[in-house]
Amino acid sequence: MHVLVYLPLIAPALAALAARPLAGWLPPATATWLLTGGAVVLASASTAMLGLLALAAVIRLPGIAAAGGLSLEVVRRTDPAPWPLGAAAGLALTVAGLALARAARRRGDALVTAHREARRLAGRDQVVVLADARADAYATPGWPGRIVVTSGMLDALSPPERAVLLAHEHAHASGRHYLFTAAVRVAAAANPLLLPLSSAVSYSVERWADEHAATVVGDRRLAARAVARAALAAAAAPSALRPAALPGVVSGAGIRPGAVPRRVTALLAAPPRRRLGLVVLAVALLVLCGGAALDAATDLHAFVEFAQAGLAG
Repeated sequence: MHVLVYLPLIAPALAALAARPLAGWLPPATATWLLTGGAVVLASASTAMLGLLALAAVIRLPGIAAAGGLSLEVVRRTDPAPWPLGAAAGLALTVAGLALARAARRRGDALVTAHREARRLAGRDQVVVLADARADAYATPGWPGRIVVTSGMLDALSPPERAVLLAHEHAHASGRHYLFTAAVRVAAAANPLLLPLSSAVSYSVERWADEHAATVVGDRRLAARAVARAALAAAAAPSALRPAALPGVVSGAGIRPGAVPRRVTALLAAPPRRRLGLVVLAVALLVLCGGAALDAATDLHAFVEFAQAGLAG
């Protein structure tokens, strides 16, 4: 295996460094799609590479080589992957697989539970107001999802700010933002190097909803003020109503401190410019990683056929 095949194991670290800047530089919807897709591709490619390295080492075992009809002499002479590296890859693959399964189950259960709880709420309107002095607002899973707002949150905002809040939550519901955060969380469970992408996507979906709300009300300053006041209200009277799996106007799960001030600052500035060159560069890196993993799989397959031919000869 040549050096390029190790790119899927290195690229997640580069993506982790680039995640926060990309979430700020790109339009929020573009950043969300790019970071989520990138997390899934990198997690898949790095996991595949761990599997290939482990397999390349395992076939050196006499019993495995015999079962696969491989020439042990050819395998050991060619040495597709050092045994210690393969053993470490196998251990990492096992840990990653268990973590991925656990994260997928927990995230899936959380979304299903949130959907069921939303269906039990009184009324059939999409917007549900709960009589609760604590401040909260969030969108639940479903087609369409329901928007839950507490009376405490509504009391903390002026009528124009309430319009911002509802537009923000409508963006979460219509955009199925919980699917993006769920996908990147599961990917990060498989490869912890991708955890910064999870934080970046949690931020970018909020920015996506912020920009939508600012467009709907036609006033970026009003949107910024509404976000700030909602965050202050939630901090003064925190609520435990919203499931952790769901984004909301004051969502902060997995986001670094200072996310709300960053969102307010972004709303007070002009909308982010499209940066096609940056997106193309990022996509090219992802394609290269996927290609490297595929190339490694092709090389290992060719090696196995060569070793089988060696035994037959």
